Amino acid sequence: MDETLKPVRIPPQMSVYADKHHLSHLMQSLLASLVLDRPDDPISYLIDLLKRSSLNIPRVMLLGPPAVGKRTLAKRLSAMLGAVHVTSEDLLLDQSELSTLSEQEVSAEVLVQLVQQRLKKTDCLHQGWVLDGVPQTRLQVLLLQQAGIIPEHTVMLEAPDSVLLERRRGRLVDPLTGDIYHETFIWPSDNTIARRLERGCGLSEEQSLAELQRYRCEVTSLRSAYQHVLKVINADQHHADIYHQVLAFVQTQHYSRTPRILLLGPPGSGKSLQARLLSEKYKMVDVCCAQLLRSATADGSGLGAEVQLYLDDRRPVPDSLVLRVLEERLSRVDCSCRGWVLHCDPQQARVLQESQHRPNRVFLLEATDDVCLERISLRATDPLSGERYHTVTRPAPSAEVQNRLQTAPDDDLDVVTLRLKQYRVRSAGLQSVYPDAVHVVADQNPHSVFEALESRLTTN
Repeated sequence: MDETLKPVRIPPQMSVYADKHHLSHLMQSLLASLVLDRPDDPISYLIDLLKRSSLNIPRVMLLGPPAVGKRTLAKRLSAMLGAVHVTSEDLLLDQSELSTLSEQEVSAEVLVQLVQQRLKKTDCLHQGWVLDGVPQTRLQVLLLQQAGIIPEHTVMLEAPDSVLLERRRGRLVDPLTGDIYHETFIWPSDNTIARRLERGCGLSEEQSLAELQRYRCEVTSLRSAYQHVLKVINADQHHADIYHQVLAFVQTQHYSRTPRILLLGPPGSGKSLQARLLSEKYKMVDVCCAQLLRSATADGSGLGAEVQLYLDDRRPVPDSLVLRVLEERLSRVDCSCRGWVLHCDPQQARVLQESQHRPNRVFLLEATDDVCLERISLRATDPLSGERYHTVTRPAPSAEVQNRLQTAPDDDLDVVTLRLKQYRVRSAGLQSVYPDAVHVVADQNPHSVFEALESRLTTN
């Protein structure tokens, strides 16, 4: 091996370009299709796949217990998306030898094989599909995954058993179209349709309860299998509200990307805590701009010496120095490979926008001054470990640690009040710098804030 060769460093501009054109998502989709289909001519196959623009077609699964409204929702959704509505009942009716059997009487292997054959037809390949009520068991999930049937979006409808049983009792069917209505929940606006509705030959209440019990035994496995593309929706509400929630979800696109997250917000809004939670779960690098400047002074570099002059005099570090320190840290291999979450003040955020390391997700944590003051007044630092604790959100692990906690001078009430005033002034105009910033209400449980951040990490 030639030892004179230097490792290739991917320029930061490449990440920005890849995000803009969704290259990671494109490569992931192409590779998955290639591995699953195993074509004889891979190059021609990939070219054809790109020409068909089949990477962004709908691939939706609708799951839920019996009588929750999957069929009505799936028909309306597939019509809106221009996708093919696929049901297990239709698949069985197409097979003369299976047409008289119920889904429970058909083996999981046979059912999945029928689904696979249907989804490989031209209309599903070009238009996409809405798969209604499949899978229902863990075995069906595993077989679908082995067959390469992976949804882009999975919707799980949920409702109490009492509601489901009531819907089963009032169920009506249009004999011409097969559309399902209900004497209370969904009544047709067209009187002609209303007059021809028939009460279907439904299951008895005992049979319905048995079906619900079977579903409840499998629901945990279904949730776990599709957790990364799953949205659970309460079906005990007006059908129009359910439809709009589902449509909004399936119209979002999920993209794979190296996270470059910027957290903004006033002192006490929880930036440090949220950055730590994101870093721990997603293994990205936690970068605090203030700590970064202090660390730069300890490395003995000329850049650190320049920063030290300003910190000693308690003067703001010039933008040019902040930019150099930021670019040096964000250019390291760990940030390039694992991604980063940066929390800083408004001026440092403006400087970042001028760098080559622009964030692909910006979150603005919003909290009132009263909330911020209360949060900061309840926090303290362990001088031995450097860990910061909070009386409510992160209490000290022991009485020994609690007794040695110290309150930082910057957390003094008068100092914090001044910092909050400065933040309000300096943050004016941030919306124009980051117009796509997501506003998150930080005046709530930290875990609720974290869930709000998580839900927007990979969606458009």
